[in-house]
Amino acid sequence: MAVESVDQQEASANPVRQKRPWLTPQRRMTIAGYAFLLPNIIGFVLFSAVPVFGVVALSFLKWDVLTPPEFISLQNYEKLFLRDPIFRKALVNTTYYVVLTVPSLITLGVALALLVNQKLKGIGVFRTIYFMPIVGLLVAEALLWAWLYDADFGLINSVLRAVGLKPVPWLGSTDWAMPSVAIMSMWRSAGYYMVIFLAGLQGIPSELYEVASIDGAGRWRQFIHITIPMLTPVIFLSIVIAMINTFQVFTSAWVLTKGGPYYATTTIVMRIYTSAFEDFKMGYASATALVLFAIVVTMTLIQSRMQRKWVHYE
Repeated sequence: MAVESVDQQEASANPVRQKRPWLTPQRRMTIAGYAFLLPNIIGFVLFSAVPVFGVVALSFLKWDVLTPPEFISLQNYEKLFLRDPIFRKALVNTTYYVVLTVPSLITLGVALALLVNQKLKGIGVFRTIYFMPIVGLLVAEALLWAWLYDADFGLINSVLRAVGLKPVPWLGSTDWAMPSVAIMSMWRSAGYYMVIFLAGLQGIPSELYEVASIDGAGRWRQFIHITIPMLTPVIFLSIVIAMINTFQVFTSAWVLTKGGPYYATTTIVMRIYTSAFEDFKMGYASATALVLFAIVVTMTLIQSRMQRKWVHYE
């Protein structure tokens, strides 16, 4: 009885504590936040996390879809690195494509952004024209470029013949096939990077250019000492995006060349596709996909470490 009377006295002395509900406004906001995030979390688990773990598991199996899977440990990786010349060729081709495309996309993006970053009447039309290829259907655009590259009836070779130059076997030559794919990809994606760099240019304070003009700096010196340093965060972001995208090149090369001639345009993703859906080697394709993932992650981490030396943040 004495204990109960003490508890009653404490409760009567602190009525707020007694009547405080469990579902406070703060907890309601927390629950509401998780409720809004729940569909995205479910989608991520079902369509990203589970497939990733499935690919990891499949990479240690031999499975052709029709027969039960067989555990073969690291044999898929052993074959990938030691007994698959097509994968080594695809790795070289993909690296070559990345080296061709990424610097060109960054240069074209900066150049187009500087070109359309003018206060001129109707400049928005030109921005739209440069950006339009990225919103088109990639397969349709690749078919268009296949006609442009045609050795006999293509527009490019027709122009070369008209000016007295020798036609080029764009897609039929091992020397020109991969550069041809890279040219098409640069034409398609340059407008996308133009928009990114245009946003970066418009974020540079105009006072910096005014002070530089007063000090006698010309356009070139302003570009070197103001524009480029202020754009380095955007350049870093664009390099990372471009590198991730170019390592995954597939559609344009597949439509234009099917990986030929003589595997000259076979890429890593193309090797994954043929292994999985033509040879039905799901385990081997999964191992190849994981190697590609490791390459992309490694290159991204290297870029993140290197940015400390050349990226300037305000």
